[in-house]
Amino acid sequence: MSTSRDRLIEAAKKLDRQSQMDGDEFYFKKVNEIINDRYDTKKISELYQHIYMLQHVHRRNKITPMLKELSDTLACYLGYSYISEIFEKEADKKKNSSLDELMNELNQLVGLSKVKEEVRRLVIYQKIQAKRKESGLKVPKRTLHMAFMGNPGTGKTTVARIVGRMYYQLGLLSKGHFTEVSRTDLIAGYQGQTALKVKSVIEKAKGGVLFIDEAYSITENDNTDSYGRECLTELTKALEDSRDDLIVIVAGYTEPMNHFFQSNPGLKSRFNYFINFENYSSTELIDILETLARKDDYQLSDELKERLSSYFTDELEAKVENFSNGRFVRNLYEDLIMNQAVRLNNTKQYSSQELSLLELEDFIS
Repeated sequence: MSTSRDRLIEAAKKLDRQSQMDGDEFYFKKVNEIINDRYDTKKISELYQHIYMLQHVHRRNKITPMLKELSDTLACYLGYSYISEIFEKEADKKKNSSLDELMNELNQLVGLSKVKEEVRRLVIYQKIQAKRKESGLKVPKRTLHMAFMGNPGTGKTTVARIVGRMYYQLGLLSKGHFTEVSRTDLIAGYQGQTALKVKSVIEKAKGGVLFIDEAYSITENDNTDSYGRECLTELTKALEDSRDDLIVIVAGYTEPMNHFFQSNPGLKSRFNYFINFENYSSTELIDILETLARKDDYQLSDELKERLSSYFTDELEAKVENFSNGRFVRNLYEDLIMNQAVRLNNTKQYSSQELSLLELEDFIS
């Protein structure tokens, strides 16, 4: 009879085989490190984050079920309560970061210079209003709700999380937690139930940030979708009623978001801050790729970087609609390490340096 440890090891080996990483045994090594020291919460957290990232990159890929199996068997081996405790501690640690630490975290993100400046201005404004309040002066009543607009993979969710933690530190939110939802979380399957569903989501999000990605999907069928209209009516009301202890951040592509704000007469007036997230430059895309590689102990050869720089420039100049930026880079990165694994597996012999280096031949455009 197999134990939870046996099932965990087998899940890791299966994923290595399917990923064609059997020569490197990436997942098996990671799992073995955790088995040898189950109190190394940093390694556990990093593996879960790695799995989560890959599940988003490969949503319909054949390795997706294997990633879920590894995640589930790891939780079974360590215990679900232990896993929850690790992430609760991490969330508390992040939530209690100082404003300076959070601003530093924001500044460490690749690119986004205009976004960083907008956030910096917002923080300064709120700090000054707090000083005015302490001095007995009136504080202007301004909603904190925000709209992030731009192509996918430009850091909208990451920035939203940081902004929420900043506002918690400023005393504008009582809890500082982050709730991310989509259309399916807000709209019910039967007439009249959507309002109740929206109210439930709002209640859970109070005290923190409610992040609605691809918010325009709520009204994408606005001519025939009574459920979407019901959702938007309730959401618009909540934006006003709960504004003292809730920040709603809606995000999505620029043009559909403009249409979204036109779908309800009172919706746009509930939002005070509109921040545009521009596409990354080719240099910034290289920086993102190198950051991903460093985290997994990979590095790019000079020849590969030169070729990819030209490739990214061509892709950006082509002005592909809804270019996926960071997601585009993550997909490419996964292809690179897969191609490197296949190449090295064919050579049979390789050094530690060769295992770490991504070469020009690993890039197949």
